[in-house]
Amino acid sequence: MKRVILVRHAKSVSHGYDQDYDRTLTDRGVEDAHTISLELQKMGIHPDLIIASPAVRTTQTARIYAETLEYPFESIWFEKKLYSGKTSENFLAMLKELEDEKETVIVFGHNPTIYYYMHFLMHQFNDDVPTCSTVGIDFEVDSWNKLKERGGEMAFRLIPDMFS
Repeated sequence: MKRVILVRHAKSVSHGYDQDYDRTLTDRGVEDAHTISLELQKMGIHPDLIIASPAVRTTQTARIYAETLEYPFESIWFEKKLYSGKTSENFLAMLKELEDEKETVIVFGHNPTIYYYMHFLMHQFNDDVPTCSTVGIDFEVDSWNKLKERGGEMAFRLIPDMFS
């Protein structure tokens, strides 16, 4: 089985859209990222790979999850096109290239793209994707190159409002 966990970055400052790439997390965003990553830790999640958009708010969110899940920050793969808008087809192609010994991959991105990835990868997905949404998608395959559009099933969905 292969598992992809998609994460929308945590809540960020609402001003500075002219410098969108450099927007930082709010205090609530930091708190939400700690809360959700601790839930993943309780579930026994151990990522084999973390991939993240290099935007500041996404990097900050990924760092919190990495620390909680004991994944080395310096091993995070920063993918520029997760910020600039990698298409769903290109995202799937990227996943298909992963090494098969990796079982669980966490990907940090932005809306609306992260919602499109969820919708593209799962048989049915129509939920909201508020900040810090974390959705696990399981694929009953033994190799990443066997992933198919709409071939995944939701394993879990965690959002900050579940824990407030």
